[in-house]
Amino acid sequence: MMKRILIASAVAVVTVTSPALAADVGVSVTIGQPGFYGRLDIGDYPAPRVIYRQPIVIERAPRDRPPVYLRVPRHHAKHWRKYCHKYNACGERVYFVQDDWYERDYVPRYQEKHYRKDKDRHDNRRDDRHGNSHHDKDKDHGRDH
Repeated sequence: MMKRILIASAVAVVTVTSPALAADVGVSVTIGQPGFYGRLDIGDYPAPRVIYRQPIVIERAPRDRPPVYLRVPRHHAKHWRKYCHKYNACGERVYFVQDDWYERDYVPRYQEKHYRKDKDRHDNRRDDRHGNSHHDKDKDHGRDH
């Protein structure tokens, strides 16, 4: 009888603590993936469509730094004073990009630019493992003609 109580207690402890442990697992979401919110490097991208025409400033921002472009949930933009610290942007001039611009214009170009580099780098590593490099493909492998 006592053995059953101990086993039942152990099962109960594992059952109760397991969801808490699972909740501690972090999920990393990067630019271009669904659910990404954060700073965007506009660089040579076309001018983004923004939510507000003027930058939002919570704390005094240096005028010599370029503005920051962020994708944030709508309620974060609306209550920016409450959320700016999460993005380390309270002392910045901030423009919030529109979701449709981000998804339709920014993400496809970002993925093409960055994922192609990653794919090429992966392909180069794979070729190097097999004794081939992209440079060797065009060589005659030491044969004289």
